[in-house]
Amino acid sequence: MTTIWRYTLLRLRGQIIGWGLALTAFGLIVALLYDTVLQMRDQLEQLLNTLPREIMALVGSLDTVFSPAGFLDARYFTFMPLILGIFAVIVGSGLIATDEENGTLDLILAQPVRRAHVYLGRWLAFLTALGSILVMAWMGLWLGTGLSSLNLTGLEAFRPFVSLFALLGWFGTLALLLSMILPSRRLAASVSGLAVVASFFVDTLSAISSDLRGLAAWSPLAAYQGGKAITSFDVSKFFGLILVSIIFVAIGLWLFQQRDIRIAGEGGWRLPRLIARRPRA
Repeated sequence: MTTIWRYTLLRLRGQIIGWGLALTAFGLIVALLYDTVLQMRDQLEQLLNTLPREIMALVGSLDTVFSPAGFLDARYFTFMPLILGIFAVIVGSGLIATDEENGTLDLILAQPVRRAHVYLGRWLAFLTALGSILVMAWMGLWLGTGLSSLNLTGLEAFRPFVSLFALLGWFGTLALLLSMILPSRRLAASVSGLAVVASFFVDTLSAISSDLRGLAAWSPLAAYQGGKAITSFDVSKFFGLILVSIIFVAIGLWLFQQRDIRIAGEGGWRLPRLIARRPRA
């Protein structure tokens, strides 16, 4: 399994470097903007006071907006699930299905390697790649906080990334599970991506619409702590996401071990025939 993990991680090294450097720069820029926001606080408060109550529900109170945790939550961590969710669902959906559709998975499994080792090794490589990207993003943000008035400790800046790791791991593992059920990697990525976008907007709009609050409570983003984790980290929410991810992995592994491997191309729905063919008259 170690060989599978290392080989998969090597295949992802370009994405790790690209996403990591981009988010490092993004975190640094956002942190350096904090001093500019503080300098314009009076003007921004006047502008915020003119906004409708519904919009202010999204923004939060004025004290929260200008606090370090509130600033980073609104301008950085709120959008990270949507940004990195793209990486999670694309990589997660292709861990197994890409090689299957290319016709190389059957060659890999013809070697003396267990299916469980292939499945778990690639899943662990995905988590390692995701963790590496988030560490690089954290370094950029922490460097920026040291150069601005945010002045957070390394641990305070790191806590939101732990919550983000659990959330993105949830979406990526969901994509992996769906790739074991749906006919193609493209469809699995599309459905998983829809789940990311829908969860983001439902969670965001639930602040101004009471009709969506019940639905938002079932969203995985309800367990995402964002910038709030800077001051207080909820361990139960973190392990809740981890537990569901493990369940997804277990179901996907069972499905992978039970089904036949395609030689190449997209597959069918693998649904049982509910209607038998009628004999011709």
